[in-house]
Amino acid sequence: MNKEEELLAKRIQDLARIADARGQASFTEFLNLNEQNILHQTLQKFSFVHGETFGGYEGAERQIAALIPDAFSYGEIVYPVTCIRIAPVNMKFAEQLSHRDILGALMHLGIERSRLGDIARMEGQFYLFCHTDLAPLICGELTRVRHTTVSCELCSLEHFSYTPEVKEIRGSVASVRLDAVMAVAFQSSRSSLLELIEDGKVFINGRLIATNAYTLREGDLVSVRGMGKFRYTGTTGQTKKGRTMVIVEKYI
Repeated sequence: MNKEEELLAKRIQDLARIADARGQASFTEFLNLNEQNILHQTLQKFSFVHGETFGGYEGAERQIAALIPDAFSYGEIVYPVTCIRIAPVNMKFAEQLSHRDILGALMHLGIERSRLGDIARMEGQFYLFCHTDLAPLICGELTRVRHTTVSCELCSLEHFSYTPEVKEIRGSVASVRLDAVMAVAFQSSRSSLLELIEDGKVFINGRLIATNAYTLREGDLVSVRGMGKFRYTGTTGQTKKGRTMVIVEKYI
């Protein structure tokens, strides 16, 4: 691990000890996939506490971890996560805003990335997941993204539903090994994708996978840093040459 990763591991260890001492859950900031992997590795050293994660909705990539002591008995864990809807005030004059535009405007307010979760886009509007403490600041100060005037309002997590846009891709593989299916999803060579696996940039269901020999199971969510993510949905049969036909849903 590099220095930043070592500091994160130490912070997780400290939070685990605090949770155990107080008998109540401690929370991290929002963690990306690599940081979630470090979380899982670090917590293996502790027998008195376990970790659960939540990002605001099912399938969220950036998530807050709750470190929960075995002695915890207060019922449901309440994560400090809030959802904010960000929308142009006048759609007629709004620019085509992107995830990067929203994130840039938030960074301009002096907010650290670790305090922000996913930014989901639906029908020209954006749904930001952030640390609850930040919600008043964002709703009060975020009034413009690029040249577009926007409004912000709190949304109920309980009623939030997000269906990401996906593109179905079909192809044939010799086997449903990770590198073979990735080649179908990203329309790239297996050799170039192998480098990404060896460099620790591939995660399946939030866990780092360092071998291309991993056999995918239906429903596995594969995230590749710098390239995107896809869900492996299964097979549809075999070709006359004995190759397996697979289907993936690539997030767009």
